[in-house]
Amino acid sequence: MRRHRDGSAFSFMARVPIALTIAGSDSGGGAGIQADLKTFSALGVYGASVLTAVTAQDTQRVYDIVELAPEFVAAQIDAVLGDIGADAVKTGMLSSAAIIEAVAGRIQHWGVGKLVVDPVMVAKGGDKLLRDDAVAALKTRLLPLALVVTPNIPEAEVLVGRPLATWEEIAAAAREIHSWGVANVVIKGGHREHEDMATDLLFDGAGLKEYTTGRVDTQSTHGTGCTFASAIAATLAKGDSVEHAVAAAKAYVTKALQNSYPLGHGHGPVHHFYRFWRPLRE
Repeated sequence: MRRHRDGSAFSFMARVPIALTIAGSDSGGGAGIQADLKTFSALGVYGASVLTAVTAQDTQRVYDIVELAPEFVAAQIDAVLGDIGADAVKTGMLSSAAIIEAVAGRIQHWGVGKLVVDPVMVAKGGDKLLRDDAVAALKTRLLPLALVVTPNIPEAEVLVGRPLATWEEIAAAAREIHSWGVANVVIKGGHREHEDMATDLLFDGAGLKEYTTGRVDTQSTHGTGCTFASAIAATLAKGDSVEHAVAAAKAYVTKALQNSYPLGHGHGPVHHFYRFWRPLRE
């Protein structure tokens, strides 16, 4: 046992869980890499990051996007996984087929087992974050490597190529996406705004499980998808099961929405650090 100079023993900390996010940057701080790292930190996980693109973005819209070279994205992944490693990896905005190909190749190279794919396609303000010709690459190259994929209903509609209006249709879509090699499919129900409850559906290949909470009445919903997927990855990095990770992520996002506050002139962010900040009303 090592000791300080005064003879007292060092206190060794247990190894901290590590999660890596591979995503775009949100200059407004509410989504993307920024939301992912906030989520990892709030849930007690060390967060590393790989940038795929830089956006000029606020609470209202995306004004411009600069993609990073696929080779540089791959180099970032190698730098992190070759030294620090990761207990779980989450992907978000990947933008192009070439970047998806680079990410999939490095995920396979490093043997990543706990991969959470958030198939980011459109920003909260309606701006496209994934090129139309990249959807096929997402489906064939990256999704089969995923332990969990977390599309919302519009994203699931793009993936399966048809409208999803009923729960039966959503369940069928989850089964279809699972058939592509995805171990666990979570289709988020937050876009069904006419309902009082928000229900997410998990299909693990054996059965369907619903996760339901009351809908939160707030405009501060920017980054909910990024936060949800990152919370799943953080919980998986701690060694928990997929079923528990989805439940924990659902609870975390709900609380972050309930404690959100207005920011900017559009869709403000959720409150990632609601557990640690004093309530603003104080």
